Amino acid sequence: MTLKQTPSQTVGPFFAYGLTPEQYLYDFRQLVDGQMRPREDMPGEAIRIVGRVFDADGQAAEDAMIELWQPNAAGRFNHPADQRTERPLIEGFSGFGRFGTGTDPDARFIFDTVKPGAIDDRQAPFITVIVFMRGLLNHAYTRLYFSDDQAAQAHDPVLQSVPAERRQTLIAERRDTATGVEYNFDIHMQGERETVFFDL
Repeated sequence: MTLKQTPSQTVGPFFAYGLTPEQYLYDFRQLVDGQMRPREDMPGEAIRIVGRVFDADGQAAEDAMIELWQPNAAGRFNHPADQRTERPLIEGFSGFGRFGTGTDPDARFIFDTVKPGAIDDRQAPFITVIVFMRGLLNHAYTRLYFSDDQAAQAHDPVLQSVPAERRQTLIAERRDTATGVEYNFDIHMQGERETVFFDL
């Protein structure tokens, strides 16, 4: 007998309970949260990433969940596949975070991390962003680049493959605030300002 793939189902809202239970005050432990920089002396520039997920009607989604996956400040991923010994691993930095938008009054996601280094001499520093949200049959992938890395972005093969008029949807805008460096990165699921998503 040949088994066939079962149909996809929308991803929410169970992930609040299953993937971010502590954030939503359930009595379960979670693997990671929005605090990706576990100690003050973590190598690299300390940054905060803040944004909202907007639906097709321009409303901020209160039931989305965002995952970030990034290299450390030296440009190395904390993953067995990244064996580049010339780029050091940084103790305590996993490069992985997760945050739901349902507990913030403004439906924001908030990550405290470090600015990643470039992984090679071709790509500009970036963070992989994964979106879980109601109505999605599969989670969506995009990239976050930084507004102050324009010189490196001019040669980034992934960013340059995106139509010029849509590249801005992948750029997080830097703000120097009283509490530190903050990058704003809003995600638009549809509409005129739809974020560029990648088929991975």
